[in-house]
Amino acid sequence: MSEPADLVVVGAGPAGMAAAATALAGGLRVVLLDSQAALGGQYWRHPPEHARALVATDDLHHGLRRYRALCQALAAHRTTGRLDLRLGHHAWSVVREDDGFAVHAVDRREAPRETALVLRAPRLLVATGAYDRQLPFPGWDLPGVLTVGGLQALLKGGGVAAGSRVALGGTGPFLLPVAAGLAARGVEVVAVCEAAHPRAWLRHPGPLLRNPGKWAEGAGYAAALLRHRVPVRPRTAIVAAAGGARVTSVRIASLAPDGSPRPGTERRVEVDAVGVGWGFAPQLDLLVPLGCALTDSADGNAVVAVDGGQRTTVPGVYAAGETCGVGGAALALNEGRLAARSILADSGAGPLPVNGRPAAPRSAVTGQRAFARAMALAHTLPPAWPSWLTDETVVCRCEEVSAGAIRTARADGAHDHRQVKQLTRAGMGWCQGRMCGPAVHCLTARGRAYEPAERLVATPVTLGALADLDETPPAPPAPPVPPASTADGETDKECP
Repeated sequence: MSEPADLVVVGAGPAGMAAAATALAGGLRVVLLDSQAALGGQYWRHPPEHARALVATDDLHHGLRRYRALCQALAAHRTTGRLDLRLGHHAWSVVREDDGFAVHAVDRREAPRETALVLRAPRLLVATGAYDRQLPFPGWDLPGVLTVGGLQALLKGGGVAAGSRVALGGTGPFLLPVAAGLAARGVEVVAVCEAAHPRAWLRHPGPLLRNPGKWAEGAGYAAALLRHRVPVRPRTAIVAAAGGARVTSVRIASLAPDGSPRPGTERRVEVDAVGVGWGFAPQLDLLVPLGCALTDSADGNAVVAVDGGQRTTVPGVYAAGETCGVGGAALALNEGRLAARSILADSGAGPLPVNGRPAAPRSAVTGQRAFARAMALAHTLPPAWPSWLTDETVVCRCEEVSAGAIRTARADGAHDHRQVKQLTRAGMGWCQGRMCGPAVHCLTARGRAYEPAERLVATPVTLGALADLDETPPAPPAPPVPPASTADGETDKECP
C-alpha cells in the first residue's frame, strides 16, 4: 500500500474480515493483520496451505460459501493495492498518537526470528475474538486434558484427533460441534457432560423463536450425535481426572442445582483425552490500555462497551465480534459490517452501496445479541464448582499455585484476582492469567464480572523486538502472496 492507511483492523476472523471488506467497498484503505497464517480466525481455521490437499476439513465448517466470498472480495482489493494484508503478525500494543493510532506488531512468519514494525491509521477496529474459559478440577493439568477449543483447532487445523476415547465437559452449545466433529473422525466420544439442563432455555423463549436457524443447527448436531451414539448427559460435570504420563480416566458426577456433585453419583470412565470448556472470555488486551470502557455481560465476563454503531468510548476506536460479548460467527459478521459502516460515516467517506435495507446489519445484531444473552443465561457457571477442588488442586498451572494458596490469600483479605496475584503469583506466568484468571476471580470475587488486568504488552515479545522500537521504520509493503492451490491442483483465486 503506497498511500497511508485509513483503518487498521486487528483480527481476521469473521468480524475482522467482514469489517475490512465493507470498509474497502466504501473506498477506505485498510490494513488487516492477524497472528494466524491464513484468514478465518478460529472459526474458519484451516490446515496449512501445503497440507490442504491431504487433509479434508470442509465438513467441520459452517458458512464456507460466505467465507470464500469474503476471501474473494479481500483478494480483489489486495490486487488494487487498497488492502495491506498482514498474516503471521502479532499485535502486542496499541498507543494513541496525535493523528490516530500506532499498532506495534511483530512479524513472526520466519520464527524464531521476529521483525518489529508499526502500523498507523487514524481509525482502529479491534476484532480479536475470545479464548476458552476454564475452571480447574483435580487432574486438569495432566497431559491429554485440553480445552474444547483446542480439540477443535487440532481437527480443523490438521485433521488430528487428540485421542481415540474422549470425554467432553463444561457448558454451552460449543460442546456439540466438537463432539460431532470428533465422532465423524472415528473417535469414541464416551460422554458429553453438560452442566446445564435443557429446561433452562425455556426461561427465554423469545430469542429462540426469533432465531430458527439456531434450532436447525442444533438439530443437526443432535442428529449427528444420535447417529454416532454419543451420550449427552445434562446436569453432569467432569469433576476430576486421573493418570500418570497422561490422562487415563475421569470422574463424572450428576450436579445438584447449585452445581455441587450429588453424593453417590460419581463414576469413573476410562479415556485417553479430555476436552473441557466453560464458554469463552473475550480478548481485551489491546482495548483496556487504550482506556475503552467495559461493561458486564450475562456470561460473567466484562466486555468492551460499544454504542449502536460498534463505537467504543474512545474516539476512533471500534470493536466487533467476541470482544463485545460471545455470540457466534453470524453475530460477529454483522457487527463487523456495522462497525465498518460507522467508520465510513465517521470518516466522511462516500455512501456505501446497500444491498437490502440499510438498517439490516443493526437489526440482525440486535436479534442475535438477544439470542447470545439467552444462551449465556441458560449456560451459567455452576455456583458451587469450587467444591470440586481440593486444597492441592493446581489452579495456576504456569506458577503452580494451588487452590489452598488462593483460599488462604482470600482469607488474608485479597478481594480480587489482582491482589491474589500479588500474594501468590497466580497469573504471572507465560499465559498471563488467560487460563487461570477467570477461575481465580471466581474463587475470590464471586458476583462481580471478570475484568482482565491491564497489560501494556499483550503478547510475549522478544527483547530484540523491544530494543528495535526506537529504530523501527514505517512498515514496508507486505510482499505479494501467490494464489493458493486447491486439492485438485487448480488455482484458488478466492482466498489471498
